[in-house]
Amino acid sequence: MMIVTINPADLLMLEGRYGVRPPAPFVPGSEGVGRISAVGPGVTLRVGDIVMPMPGNTWIEQITLSARHVVPLAADVDLEQAAMLKANPATALVMLEDIIPMQPGDWIILNAANSAVGQNVVKVGRALGLRIACVVRREGAARILRDLGAEVVIVDAGTGAAPALPDGVKARLALDAIGGVATERLAAAVADGGTVVNYGLLSGESPRLSAHDLVFRGLILRGFWLAPWFATAGPARIKQVYSQLVTWLGEGKIGAKVDARYPIEQTPEAVAHAAREGRDGKVLITTRFLKG
Repeated sequence: MMIVTINPADLLMLEGRYGVRPPAPFVPGSEGVGRISAVGPGVTLRVGDIVMPMPGNTWIEQITLSARHVVPLAADVDLEQAAMLKANPATALVMLEDIIPMQPGDWIILNAANSAVGQNVVKVGRALGLRIACVVRREGAARILRDLGAEVVIVDAGTGAAPALPDGVKARLALDAIGGVATERLAAAVADGGTVVNYGLLSGESPRLSAHDLVFRGLILRGFWLAPWFATAGPARIKQVYSQLVTWLGEGKIGAKVDARYPIEQTPEAVAHAAREGRDGKVLITTRFLKG
């Protein structure tokens, strides 16, 4: 009994273009929320409890998991928002807290900032007291980010001068979702010795920095993917991250729009909708959800 999301990574995996290719056949889906329908002996969770499954393969009506592989959620949690909690909000929080030590008032700059992860970076960054500069390609996306509270929004078509923060300020951390030359353009706004994190390849090209950035400015380029973070963070840190996210969700500090909902029987239509350009929010797949 599940509510699950469709993320860009799911679409890429279905197309065989994701960085990891599971052997076919496989069950897609990386996140969701479910209600427990049965428990085994010695399990403290109860039938009817709401949980977030941590493994993938969530586009399914029922799934059997070890109790240690689910995160219990409050009975009054918003189910649709909880279904979107595992991937994008966690990616934002971990990149802002676990890459380098950040202090309130530090600057972050990111491109593709109107993406789901980007919007979560704005919301989570504000909750952490960080100053956020967003780079987008069109004014319509800029307006959305200003409404979310981004302090600086730069419309950059990818030509001309590289994006820059006001008054010569430099960021300590850059988050790059595009790769290729966009990585280098974003790095121009980073302070010497700063860090550039690539977490996506929207351009289809590998991220790159110039020799000047790497050798003479001492910039660090590294990648991030949430999946290996789960393997290394440890249970205590994982619990801490999701506890914080659930708290912020309840306080209205984070959350995402839902553009459409489809029953699991209409999954092909849901996938086609999620692949459309210009949609406004996430597409969810729902199965029969038991009442508590």
